[in-house]
Amino acid sequence: MSSWDDDDDTAAAAATDVELLKRAWRNEKAAPEILRFDSPLVSRVREQIQLLEETLDDFADSGVDDLVVSLYQMDLDRTLFLLRSYLRLRLQKIEKYTMHISRSDDLLSRLSQQERRFAKSCAEIMEKHLEQSVLSKLPYGYDSVTRQSLSSTEDDMVPEPQLDTFVFCKTKSDVGAFQLDDIGEEVVDLVADDLYVLRYKSIKGLVESSRIDLI
Repeated sequence: MSSWDDDDDTAAAAATDVELLKRAWRNEKAAPEILRFDSPLVSRVREQIQLLEETLDDFADSGVDDLVVSLYQMDLDRTLFLLRSYLRLRLQKIEKYTMHISRSDDLLSRLSQQERRFAKSCAEIMEKHLEQSVLSKLPYGYDSVTRQSLSSTEDDMVPEPQLDTFVFCKTKSDVGAFQLDDIGEEVVDLVADDLYVLRYKSIKGLVESSRIDLI
C-alpha cells in the first residue's frame, strides 16, 4: 500500500469518527443533563488528530499541492473544533450542576477520570467559597450548602437539570409504539427517520441506547 493509500485510509477513518463525534456533540448540546462520556470515540478522534497533524507535516516536507494541504487542514480544524466544543459543553454542565453530579454515583460514572477530578475540585471550591462568604454568617439551621434550613426534607438548594424539558429528536430506526408516561395514557408511534418534539425524560433511555438522536 502506498503512502497516498495510507493517507486516504486516515482521512476516511477520521471522517467516520467526526460524524460520530458530531452526533455526540449534538446530543450533549441538546440534553439537559450530562450524558455518558464516549471515551473510545474521544481516544480515536485524538489519534486521528495526531495522524492528520503528522500528515500535514509530511505534506509540508514533500511539497504536496496547496489545495490538498488546505483540504486536510480544514478536516483537522473541523475535528479540533468539534472535540473542543464537545468537551467544553460537558465542563459547563459539570460547573452548573457540580453538587448534583457529585452526589450521584450514576452521574459520576458518566464522567471521564479528568472530568471527575474537575467535578471534585469544583465542589470543594464552591463549598469553601460559600462557607467563607455566606454560610458562616448565617444563624444555626440555615448554614447548609445543600438545604435551605433544618426543616427541609431534601437538598432543595442543589440545582438540578430539568429533565421535563421538551427536545427535538430524530429516530434512527423504527421503535414502534412507545409509552411516554408512567400510566400508558401517552403513547406515540416512533418511526425511523421521523422528527419529534418530546419530553427528554420520556426518551432519555432511547438516547442512552443510541436509538434516537437529539437535534
